[in-house]
Amino acid sequence: MQPVERAEYEGVDYAWVMQTTFVVTILVGAPVVALLSTLVTLETWGARAAFAVRVGAPIWFVTAVAVALYARRSDAGDGGSDGDATAGAERDADADSSAERDADAAAGDGDAVTGDDGPETAGSTAGPTDGAEKGD
Repeated sequence: MQPVERAEYEGVDYAWVMQTTFVVTILVGAPVVALLSTLVTLETWGARAAFAVRVGAPIWFVTAVAVALYARRSDAGDGGSDGDATAGAERDADADSSAERDADAAAGDGDAVTGDDGPETAGSTAGPTDGAEKGD
């Protein structure tokens, strides 16, 4: 089995920023919109939806900017802290040793291949019936 490739990127993890923005906006923004809606008369569903968009969009934008600035300043969402560096090194070492075992198995760990008729060289094209034909 091939080891899973991993990439290490430096900088802001934008996937983390998007996910955190979504969660924080739902947790904080929805109650804010609900509280602000009590101050306004909203008679139709269209008016309620328009109000939610007008108030929710700036909340979403401010949350996204705040989360992005936090991520840039604190290296948040980088996949772990320095304590995880040793775990990552161990995981990479395991993947390397697994890849070496796979490569050794594919190469045959030498030039001899053992078959039903005994060892043959890896480059040999002689099959099991070739020896019988030579005896005729």
